[in-house]
Amino acid sequence: MNVAEIMSRNPLRVSPQTTIIDAAQLMLRHRISGLPVTDEDGAMLGIVTEGDLLRRAEIGTERRRARWLAFLLGPGRLAEDYVDANARKVGELMTSDLATVSPADDLAEVVRLMEKRHVKRVPVVADGKLVGIVSRADLVRALLDKLTRNTLPQGPDIVSDQAISDRIREILNREPWGPRFSVDVIVEDGTVELHGTVTDERERAAVTVAAENVPGVKAVHDHLVWVEPTSGIVIGADEAR
Repeated sequence: MNVAEIMSRNPLRVSPQTTIIDAAQLMLRHRISGLPVTDEDGAMLGIVTEGDLLRRAEIGTERRRARWLAFLLGPGRLAEDYVDANARKVGELMTSDLATVSPADDLAEVVRLMEKRHVKRVPVVADGKLVGIVSRADLVRALLDKLTRNTLPQGPDIVSDQAISDRIREILNREPWGPRFSVDVIVEDGTVELHGTVTDERERAAVTVAAENVPGVKAVHDHLVWVEPTSGIVIGADEAR
């Protein structure tokens, strides 16, 4: 999927001259945690978020630096702290070092930026102008849509037990974590029985998830044994839970 398929179009936006009061009211009224900042032509200038409004003098949460640290930081950083705590306009405290994506970008790029920048939303820009925004909520909606479609009835076709077993085995052979030689997969009437050993407890969950995602699977029963490679301690499925 790409950004254009899930982005929120024509998002609320503010200008650098928008007051902090108006921006805060917009966030609360529309239950959003950030607003793009654009000029009159729609060109992206920055973004203002709830995080920018946390350190405020009005509620006594402004930064208070120890004297030795203030000396090391210098007047520039202290002046920046003062602006963050006392600014009256969005343009005075907005974040201008932006990470943006284009409508054609893959969703993997959006997630990469969110994780790298620790942000909840990414502006979508085309020809230098804001055309949308992608938030974590948009990604969750896309996920829900995919999950819902995948769980809808697929018609009268019956998936054979052998086909289910082959598909699970294919996944275990393909994935780098797959315990391809130590796990047996037995399928009867769509119920998967997992037997064998794993050398890392996390493999147990991964094998179970792999089986659950195969079409036609009705249930997965875990009988795997975890053998701790260093000590040789053996832990069964019931003990591991």
